[in-house]
Amino acid sequence: MVFSSITFLFVFLPITLFLYYIGKNVTYKNVILLIASLVFYAWGEPVYVILMLISILFNYYIGIDLGQKRSKWTLFFGVAINLLILGYFKYAGFLVDSFNQVSGLELKIRAVALPVGVSFYTFQAMSYVIDVYRGRCKTQNSFLAFAVYITMFPQLIAGPIVQYSDIEEQLPNRKIDAEKFREGIFIFVRGLAKKVILANCIGKLHETILGLPEMSALTAWIGAIAYTIQIFNDFSGYSDMAIGLGRMLGFEFCVNFDRPYRSRSVTEFWRRWHISLGTWFREYVYIPLGGNRVKRWKHIRNILIVWMLTGLWHGAAWNFVLWGMYYGVLLLLEKYVFAKVQEKLPKALRHVITMFAVILGWVLFFSPTLQDAISYIGAMFGAGVKLVDSQGVFYLCGYGLLMVAGFLPAVISLDKVRDASPIVKWVVYPVLFAVSVAFLVSESYNPFLYFRF
Repeated sequence: MVFSSITFLFVFLPITLFLYYIGKNVTYKNVILLIASLVFYAWGEPVYVILMLISILFNYYIGIDLGQKRSKWTLFFGVAINLLILGYFKYAGFLVDSFNQVSGLELKIRAVALPVGVSFYTFQAMSYVIDVYRGRCKTQNSFLAFAVYITMFPQLIAGPIVQYSDIEEQLPNRKIDAEKFREGIFIFVRGLAKKVILANCIGKLHETILGLPEMSALTAWIGAIAYTIQIFNDFSGYSDMAIGLGRMLGFEFCVNFDRPYRSRSVTEFWRRWHISLGTWFREYVYIPLGGNRVKRWKHIRNILIVWMLTGLWHGAAWNFVLWGMYYGVLLLLEKYVFAKVQEKLPKALRHVITMFAVILGWVLFFSPTLQDAISYIGAMFGAGVKLVDSQGVFYLCGYGLLMVAGFLPAVISLDKVRDASPIVKWVVYPVLFAVSVAFLVSESYNPFLYFRF
């Protein structure tokens, strides 16, 4: 089940909220939230609910043990098992295929479906285990509260990645009031509109262009920019919906996107994009490796390790590894080579250069293989194709305004727009919800890009 579906909006969510709010006791609310979350996950992944429950049980008892004796071996065992589970379901096939290519052997491995959200809830479980060991948070003795933390449906399958320490106090005692509920609705509707109206419509253009037998450089650029806009509105829209749902239930989740396409450097871009993932890698990989408080060569090593892992987290394929390393190298170049030059450039030029780098990065990201990425980037620069054709002009004229509209949420604060006038809150937002529902009813194209992660 996804948030942007009629079943969720008009069946699952109303029933869940009704049952959640008829009881005032937090324990009762946690029971309802746990049951609702398991139903939500089982809707599309009934078999893998068992895997998630095993993960919950395992990490709960690891946390209990760490709270009693804080053993490095217990920590190592807990993290290792989490990584083995993630590695088997997400990376086993990739590792065997890569080994076969290098060795010339033909080893076989049974193909398994990737459990939805496994990367997200595994990272959350590991953050809890590590933070208990560090003494950053207390052991959660309530199995119910811990299970709610892992399974909570708003952020279960696509984040934000909520660290346990951020909501430790909210699990047994959270503030629930009308104002917070109202704010949650506004944030949810904003995310729904970004996903359904902008991401889906622009995403169809991207898919159409990818399916063309040949394209001009103009068409290739339009396709890459369309994906750049689609993935922002798709993922940030889903994050907004998750944050809004959390508020409706009394939780405060961290912001996951902060107008990333207004960035004037790649470094700034990654402070604004998928903030919860960047925070996780900083807290649990980069800083333990020494961060930037080490010799230069070690800092370079740390950056490359983090970005290789960031690429792999997104997918088990070499194009994702290359995508991660691409950003690692860009970040190092910004810090050690171009830092002084960047400061002297006009702000507008810095923004253009950053967006150019980001768009090229997304080509690596959406291409099925490295060869496909190289071919597509070649087309963008006119390698063996026309620079402009009538088809590219048609797409530019037909989708230009929509693409500008899709770009705006990535560069301006929608909270300020919403708060500027009561008309926006009480007229525009209901209209956005109605239009989003109309799109869901009439359109069959409703993918969610981050399901595969």
